[in-house]
Amino acid sequence: MENEFLSSLVIIFGVSSVVVFVLGRLNIPSLVGFLIAGVILGPHGFEFVRDVHVVEVFAEIGVILLLFTIGIEFSLAKLIRMKKAVIAGGGVQLLLTIGLTAAVVYVVTGQAGMSVFFGFLIALSSTAIIFKMLSEKGETDSPHGRVMIGMLIFQDLCVVPLMLLTPALSGDGVNAMDIMIKMAKACVIVAAVLLSARWVVPGLLHQIVRTKSRELFIITIILLCLGIALLTSKFGLSLALGAFLAGIVISESEYAHQATSDILPFKDSFIGLFFVSIGMLINIGYMSQHCLMIVGAVALIFGLKFITGVIAALMTGAPPRISIHAGLGLAQIGEFSFVLAIAGQSAGIITDEFYQVFLSSSVLTMIMTPFVFNAAPGISSWISSRRLVKKMAGFSEITERNGLPEKREGHVIIIGFGLNGKNLAKVLKEAEIPYIVLEMNSDTVLEMKKKGEPIYYGDGSSKEILDKLSVGSARLLVIAISDPSSTRRIVAIARHESPGIYIIVRTRYLSEVDDLRALGADEVIPEEFETSIEIFSRVLYKYNFPGHVIFDMVDKIRSDNYTVFRNMEFPKRQLFEKCDWLPGIEIDGYKVPEGSYIAGKDIAGLRVREKTGVTIIAVRRGKEVIANPAPDFRFSPGDIVLFTGERDQMMKAISFFRGAA
Repeated sequence: MENEFLSSLVIIFGVSSVVVFVLGRLNIPSLVGFLIAGVILGPHGFEFVRDVHVVEVFAEIGVILLLFTIGIEFSLAKLIRMKKAVIAGGGVQLLLTIGLTAAVVYVVTGQAGMSVFFGFLIALSSTAIIFKMLSEKGETDSPHGRVMIGMLIFQDLCVVPLMLLTPALSGDGVNAMDIMIKMAKACVIVAAVLLSARWVVPGLLHQIVRTKSRELFIITIILLCLGIALLTSKFGLSLALGAFLAGIVISESEYAHQATSDILPFKDSFIGLFFVSIGMLINIGYMSQHCLMIVGAVALIFGLKFITGVIAALMTGAPPRISIHAGLGLAQIGEFSFVLAIAGQSAGIITDEFYQVFLSSSVLTMIMTPFVFNAAPGISSWISSRRLVKKMAGFSEITERNGLPEKREGHVIIIGFGLNGKNLAKVLKEAEIPYIVLEMNSDTVLEMKKKGEPIYYGDGSSKEILDKLSVGSARLLVIAISDPSSTRRIVAIARHESPGIYIIVRTRYLSEVDDLRALGADEVIPEEFETSIEIFSRVLYKYNFPGHVIFDMVDKIRSDNYTVFRNMEFPKRQLFEKCDWLPGIEIDGYKVPEGSYIAGKDIAGLRVREKTGVTIIAVRRGKEVIANPAPDFRFSPGDIVLFTGERDQMMKAISFFRGAA
């Protein structure tokens, strides 16, 4: 048995790696590859793995590890901040999906219990897939990302009551008191676990860390994960929910990142293992014999979930484009649905045939998700731009209610009021430069409006909104949002509406620079590139490279990528940091470039001290450092000249060396 388990595991990872590699060369997402690998490996495929029990064990392990990693990335504070998307959006989406699905299925089957249970299954979306897709695209903090994550959190929390209500749908006569008692127990255990996250676990981990034993720390993390999962299962809840709560518990401590680093270095592999195990459950023969029924089920699932997702997002105050994007993203079946389906099958609510239809259609929706997700920005923009959608959304009423200004001129438009937007607004205010801010977070708009900021709620990818902001007469447009698709659309619209406006865009990745420039952006500032510049410049500073030399290196690297957007400021090094009797004396330097007029000339002939007031204290040539060079010392290209003096003298010296004085 041990050898069979190990050999099955080796086969799973081996085949999965080959399939994911081949599909990756075709630009097909790895998640699809894992699902297809499961189909190939499973007992209904080529039967590389025949033991269904082993498959179920893999799936359970995958779910536990998956939910633990998701939980550790969250915190109670983050959940509270997302309360509108979680409660309003998630509540409407769940109830509406269950209600509509139950109504449609009841017309077909005439069985109330089965219809409601099918609503339970359809209502849940895949936390694993959506989190993975949003993370890969850098959209977890985008407007549509926040809406989707909020709904997913609510769905995951509702798995407990859905599991407890499942026996009542079988017609076994489960009374309301029994359900209330079970739900009360669930609430008690969840509350106890969450309270321990604040009062018990941080102190425990602190004492463990003080022992300086990495092994003890790892064992403690494993104990918390498995122990909490087992505890919740003893109270009738799922192991998966317990693992999620364990992750939440650890996320509340300052050791969350270390725990993730130590215990889950192969996080993506475990997530892949879960999806492989799901693919193994697919019966290829059944799918080929009932393809029309399964295609119909997929269309029903996708259509219902898209409609309810859009309505729920609109209920949170999201504009049509964001709502459509979120609806498309949530149109698949979730991993918790498989747990519910097994429970429903055991309770006799659904038949084996119904289970196979659900299983096949669910995996197909998962396979479709990466492709739908990639197409969602274009689809949502196209649909939201239709005149009928604008009319239904009541655009004119929204803009009037937000009081967008009719006319402005020579101002700066800031789209996005995160850290970058706030800092820019602060500087513009101090410089008395007129500006206006557009933000998609309604809570931020209300809060900052009270503080006197010229901020308005709206979607910057809407031509009408940009026109209301007077984009045609604005001098500058700064886009600082975490939504790549919206950023590209805003740039294209702004450039079309105002050919002369200067557009500056902040983006996360260097790979997006060329596309944004092609759309009309004048300056594109990739965060990862700027971060790399900050790092290497500070490393050079610690090795006592003069500021001017670092500036030259920064300029050279930037010139190969994009136009310089800002001048970097480095800490000023005083020659005698601890001597108060030499105030203002600093050290700086200049690297002699090829073709410089000072190359080949000596210090005495240039009369550096006489013309600038600085004193040359050293010259670095290659690895050699010449201290206090003699007056007849001649400069060569590549020399780094170090000199000291007052700040105005050193600025004059740099200009002198450059030939400007």
